[in-house]
Amino acid sequence: MTDNPFFAPSALPYGLPDFENIREEHFLPAFERGMAEQIAEIDAIKNDPAPVTFENTLTALERSGAVLRRVSNVFFTFSSSDATDGVKEIEKEMSPRLAAHADAITLDRDLWKRIEKVMADGPEEAALLERYRTDFVKAGALLDDADQSRLRELNGELARLSTEFGQNVVESLTESALVVDDAAELDGLDEDRIAMAEQDGKYVLPLLNVSVQPALARLTDRSVRERLHTLSVERAPGNVEIAARMAALRAERAALLGYPDHAAYKVADQTAKTVEAVEERLGAMVEPAVRNLHRLAGELEELAGHPIQAWDWAFYAEKVRQSRYHVDEAALRPYFELERVFVDGVFHAATGLYGITFTERTDLRGYHPDVRVWEVFDADGSGLGLFLLDPYARPTKGGGAWMHNLVEQSELLGQRPVVVNNLNITKPVSGPTLLTPDELNAAFHEFGHALHGLLSSVRFPRLEGTEVPRDFVEFPSQVNEMWANDPEVLANYARHHETGEPVPTELIEKMVAAERYDQGFATVEYLAAALLDWSWHRIAPGEEVDPATFETEALKRWGLDLLQVRPRYRTAYFQHCFAGDYHAGYYSYVWSEVLDADSVEWFTENGGLTRENGDRFRRLVLSVGGSVDPMAATREFLGREPRLEPLLNRRGLI
Repeated sequence: MTDNPFFAPSALPYGLPDFENIREEHFLPAFERGMAEQIAEIDAIKNDPAPVTFENTLTALERSGAVLRRVSNVFFTFSSSDATDGVKEIEKEMSPRLAAHADAITLDRDLWKRIEKVMADGPEEAALLERYRTDFVKAGALLDDADQSRLRELNGELARLSTEFGQNVVESLTESALVVDDAAELDGLDEDRIAMAEQDGKYVLPLLNVSVQPALARLTDRSVRERLHTLSVERAPGNVEIAARMAALRAERAALLGYPDHAAYKVADQTAKTVEAVEERLGAMVEPAVRNLHRLAGELEELAGHPIQAWDWAFYAEKVRQSRYHVDEAALRPYFELERVFVDGVFHAATGLYGITFTERTDLRGYHPDVRVWEVFDADGSGLGLFLLDPYARPTKGGGAWMHNLVEQSELLGQRPVVVNNLNITKPVSGPTLLTPDELNAAFHEFGHALHGLLSSVRFPRLEGTEVPRDFVEFPSQVNEMWANDPEVLANYARHHETGEPVPTELIEKMVAAERYDQGFATVEYLAAALLDWSWHRIAPGEEVDPATFETEALKRWGLDLLQVRPRYRTAYFQHCFAGDYHAGYYSYVWSEVLDADSVEWFTENGGLTRENGDRFRRLVLSVGGSVDPMAATREFLGREPRLEPLLNRRGLI
């Protein structure tokens, strides 16, 4: 196939993939050629007769796999954001093959012997060398032939199961949707939301990939709330068996590699370092969070006049917010219009902090008609890269919100970044797209990840932007959330979509106070998910568990088996852990939030939204990616050791 667009670099600005000419039939040939070319490149590296150097080994490795990198970045964009039946079939075929290809590299003894001999000059080179050595050892480079053979089998089966799990989750978002015959059953939702739900004479509410569906806060019919909640928390039941099998395989793999369990294996090269550190941090938050939750439950039961069940919590908590803080989500949404949120809010804050500017490129095409493209310029007018926004939910798209790269920043490869933000906002039938407060925060959060990629300034692609420990990567994105409620930024974007009137200051103050009100629930919901993930991955090799009861027993051990709260993600739809990279890593959100909460205080104490503050954060944290120790970078930014107290105060736990 000579016209395959993956066989040569894209001629479009910044190497943006040529989506106009990419077709499904291009993927398999590009994967085939990409893997073959990289193996040939690896053979050339390990058979090079010249003395081993950094350049002819690690630099050569960083250059290898260009075709594979191009097709992988595009294909997995489709598989997560617009997965047709054809894409799903290709993913099923390629996931185990890609795992085997990775093993062919990291388990190559001759290549490992060369890496062992490499010497590094310079801090970024030293960081890359340490990263490669860690990656290869954790991938099994030191194992004997028999153990390597078993490792390959484990990795192949895990890749296959992960794909199956993730595809089941995406399908469940529509298969388990709430369907009602009469619009009256949706009483409490606004007219626009009901209009969006109408399909062929019925009304359909697809699920989001979280346990608590947003509509639970508004639906007045308790029986409808119970139906929606039950559909949400009992979706994709077959995935529980897949998760249990994956946990067992991961435990076996950890034992092969010399670790007591998968959690210990995963955390060894994270900033937390040990399972004890993670359990101490999470465990310290459980008791005050549960205490806060019980206090709130008493208030809600008094208001409701009956015991609070899981499908009641959001509804009555919203009533308290409205009565106590006089804030109503429906009253806020008209001020959070998608276009203004991004152009006059998200982009405005980035310009104020980092001097970067944005120009929409309507001449450039994304991978779906909903995708929009902006060119990003630095303060000196030079081009930084491209930012793509894919805001809307659709049946072929995974739930949640995320950022990923289409092109990684690298001085070595002469590449500037092309990054994508995905959200899952319901597309209106007509008129403007109005965001909820949660969707507003997600927009600022995901753009924090985008900034991490856009402002990266490193030589090697393995160290770019978000290529940092999993329990650090959420730090910059969580910090960026602070600008959603910054008075200067708010004044610029939070205007009524019809009248242009600015959002009343008191309404925002009430919104912030109301968000703090329900932190007991939010914290317990998060901790339950984090410790559920952790429990699945503390299973010892060979340990027998009952998939049907494991989740309940794990939550009970941590004191989180509560009727009013289900984990933010139950096992069957926990994509982070069983179809993503957050396995034994979901704790990272609160781990990073310690740094985030302390950094928010630093920004506030030092003048807030200023170029001086932004340039400091960019220089010390965002631009360096994985080329420096992340905790050392954070300490240098803060000027001291991070503190836990700001996080506890933010969540109302002290």
